[in-house]
Order: sequence, then structure tokens, then C-alpha cells
Amino acid sequence: MNAFIDTHRGVDGVEPICKVLPIAPSTYYWHAARRVDPRRRPTRTQRDERLCESIQRIWEENFQVYGARKVWWQLRRAGIIVARCAVEQLMRRLGLKGVRRGRSIKTTLSNRNVPSPLDRVHRQFTADRPDALWVADFT
Repeated sequence: MNAFIDTHRGVDGVEPICKVLPIAPSTYYWHAARRVDPRRRPTRTQRDERLCESIQRIWEENFQVYGARKVWWQLRRAGIIVARCAVEQLMRRLGLKGVRRGRSIKTTLSNRNVPSPLDRVHRQFTADRPDALWVADFT
């Protein structure tokens, strides 16, 4: 809603738009002030921004191989006490992943050029009424 109000406030003004939309003008101004002044943001948002910087720095210093657990331990060594689940969440938000050991798991690779096997049991995948046709495939 804030983006809509921002784009149309020059034409219609904030208060008339807020009368139509289910938002109070004071709420719009409050959110606009928080966007402009970072000190007015919630404490958790400020903390998460600082943690994101630390997590990004630690991940890059360790050749981008550390996962959430090792980043969490490194933060603890630096004296930053934070829950491991919070580190996992912030790393997900930043798109950071650790390197996994072993080979990657590959499932069946389909080849559309190879013909499919013939239907030797003449399966019918339609039913006249509910629970009239049961199909089990053990291939």
C-alpha cells in the first residue's frame, strides 16, 4: 500500500487515498519516516542488518564454504551471541550456503528420445464412478 500511496500522492494527496484504502494517514507517515531514518526501525531489524554484515564477512573470509553451524560458532568466538536458527534464517535470506561433503545425489535421468515400454496390461485411467478402478504400478 505504501508504494501505491507513494506513486499517487502527487496527484491525489495522502489523506484522500488513505480514506479509500484501509490505512490511517499516521500509519503511512510512520512507515515513511522509518524508511528514511534507519534509527527508527525496529530493534530486531537493526540487529539483523548488523548480523547480516557479520555473517557475510565471515562466510567470505572462509572461502565461502562455511555453513550455518560454522558461521554460528565463529560468531560465538567473536563474542556475538545469537541463536543458530537465526543464523540459518539470515543465511537463507542472503542466499548463502556452505559446501557439502561427498558427491551430489543424482536421481534417474529421463531421455525423451528412448521409446517408452508398451502397455501390455491395457491400463485404463478412467473410472465410471468413484473407487471403481484401482491401478497399481510396481515398476
